[in-house]
Amino acid sequence: MKWFGGSNKNYQFEMFSGSHFAILALLLIVSIGIFLFRKKLGAINLRAAEIGLAASLMIFEMVYHLWMLHIGIWNSSHSIPLELCNISFFLTILLLITRKKLYYEILLFTGILGASQALVTPLLSYDFPHFRFFHFFYTHLMMIWVPLYFTWVKGYRPTIWSVLKLIVFINVLMPVVMLINKLVGGNYMFLSHKPDSASLLDFLGPYPIYILSMEGLLIVLSLIVWLAFREKTRSQEQEPKYFAN
Repeated sequence: MKWFGGSNKNYQFEMFSGSHFAILALLLIVSIGIFLFRKKLGAINLRAAEIGLAASLMIFEMVYHLWMLHIGIWNSSHSIPLELCNISFFLTILLLITRKKLYYEILLFTGILGASQALVTPLLSYDFPHFRFFHFFYTHLMMIWVPLYFTWVKGYRPTIWSVLKLIVFINVLMPVVMLINKLVGGNYMFLSHKPDSASLLDFLGPYPIYILSMEGLLIVLSLIVWLAFREKTRSQEQEPKYFAN
């Protein structure tokens, strides 16, 4: 089963290839569809679909770790799900199962900001139709579509306090991740050092200054997301009226 093997000889992923553009097009089409059909979707009982989606994500993730064990690449220094997208992944499952707004408030920011960046510039070696291709894009797409669904279909909205909750969450999480990095020799969330390859972090200062810069950037981008998705006031929702002289 080459599509489940460790070699990418026949499945070498290239950024902005045909398969990559197809995923980006799918992201855009489904996102627009969720918005356009939000009222029709809101009138349907989709509870079973939400639970089924959560179950499918858990199955995909379990198979992914089994795949890494199978081909011998699982290692505590880089395989523990502690990256920001991993956190978004678990928040996606928790939101689907519980529908709690707290999970939504954090996922809206981490999912849209983190997963969208990962979809545009994926750190991926395996192209279609390899299992890893499907795992990577399926999980990351859901990190965006699920919060959009809860926003436009279920009526959830972030508040300015949602941004504060996100910052508190991140600052509670970072020391834990730093400790695990030290124990396993990892670099989860790039809290130990910058990535070896060129990245945006190169413009954010040396270690550990770039960690503070990342947090500042996260706050700015989160405020932009809040402004885009916040509950509009009645006056903002009203169409402008024109009066004759």
